[in-house]
Amino acid sequence: MERDVEQEARGRAARRDEAVRAAVEQGLLGPDTAVVGLLDVTGIRGSAAALKEAFDAVVAPGTPVLHAFAVKAAPLVPVLGLLHAEGIGAEVASAGELALARAAGVPPARTVLDSPAKTPAELREALALGIAVNADNPQELDRLDALVRAAPTGSPLGLRVNPQVGGGTIGATSTATRTSKFGVALRDEGAREWVVRAFLDRPWLTRLHTHTGSQGVPLSLMARGVARTYALAEEVNARAGRRQIDTLDLGGGLPVNFASEATTPTYAQYARLLAGEVPGLFDGRYGLVTEFGRSLLAKNGTVVARVEYTKSAGGRRIAVTHAGVQVAARTVYAPGAWPLRIAAYDAGGRPKTCPGTVQDVAGPACFSGDLLAEGRTLPLLEQGDYAAALDTGAYYFAHHYAYNSLARPGVHGFTVDGPGSVAFATVREPQTVAQVVAESGGAQASALIAPRAPGGADPSSRRVRRTGQLG
Repeated sequence: MERDVEQEARGRAARRDEAVRAAVEQGLLGPDTAVVGLLDVTGIRGSAAALKEAFDAVVAPGTPVLHAFAVKAAPLVPVLGLLHAEGIGAEVASAGELALARAAGVPPARTVLDSPAKTPAELREALALGIAVNADNPQELDRLDALVRAAPTGSPLGLRVNPQVGGGTIGATSTATRTSKFGVALRDEGAREWVVRAFLDRPWLTRLHTHTGSQGVPLSLMARGVARTYALAEEVNARAGRRQIDTLDLGGGLPVNFASEATTPTYAQYARLLAGEVPGLFDGRYGLVTEFGRSLLAKNGTVVARVEYTKSAGGRRIAVTHAGVQVAARTVYAPGAWPLRIAAYDAGGRPKTCPGTVQDVAGPACFSGDLLAEGRTLPLLEQGDYAAALDTGAYYFAHHYAYNSLARPGVHGFTVDGPGSVAFATVREPQTVAQVVAESGGAQASALIAPRAPGGADPSSRRVRRTGQLG
């Protein structure tokens, strides 16, 4: 059954308003805690359910489907744990992300390792655990050859290809261009035949992986990338004379609507498009993996910051807040590609409804471009009010940028049981100033004043050869 997108949007906005007010009343926001991240637990559960329902509606009964959350979008253990409880696995791209997934209780059978730069140690760990691995390139496949020969593994192993179908409106999030760094470039001379031969020579290679891009990439382009990958799988299996490729990893990347409250496009729209554009994809012959990230979390997160001061410059009102480049680096450095909606709340955390005024919403960092919004018409923000950056559940408060040594804000999940009834759970404690100092070498304060050579030798006894080597 198709979900009521408008009703869900209204419910999400209402829960957010309740949460901001409650955060102020319960002391999570205030003069001493001037910026926080808020996560809508009900909304996250709804997004996970919508994803599963969309694919359940088009795949043949009994088809194995793994929806693996792209951990990079929100590398927070409680978030991964919540998604795991909702039936969503983890797609990891580093040893750190794998450790987060394991800490959250995500089992190896529901974990996929993707990265263009996996080390031998990372590959050995994944194979020992039985985690699915998608090789990115021929050299990595050579490493897997040696590892598979050295020790048996239960890991499903695949190969990532770049279908080279083109890019979207944001180059940095387009991963299927002619020169993308990811996967084997399928349309390069000789590449397709090399891929086919790679499978025919390796009976243990059973998966094919692709990912066309995310924000700024239209669904039609994503579907074209999947179609080319599906056709390649069919060719490999035909030439092998058996179903060697048994699983297609479709990647993720559903774009997010940052212009309004509505969730568009939807998972249901994408699944139906794939069913129409790629006949045979969902007929049960192939297991499926998806790797959505931003689309699961973005609409369910909000960064809320206190307005410390207001002023005017050149006839423009400016609200100076505590949220800027440290939580929204993409928006600050590329506002045209990553604009954010801003909501205004009064000092009590209640939505402001006064007539709109053109103003800038600035962050705390010491450069002029540190703006969440420029020339935006909003209810007039005043000292002590709160500015909320909406749709920031993915890639924003989870990816801190330590400009000016600004501390990472705390993150809290919330549930709303009714008007005036909001419960919070701490996802990540706010970073302290002492922790900022420790991460910046505080324990080694004098290390450069009197550096010592290894073994305690006088550093003056070491010399630099003309080759640049230390002797």
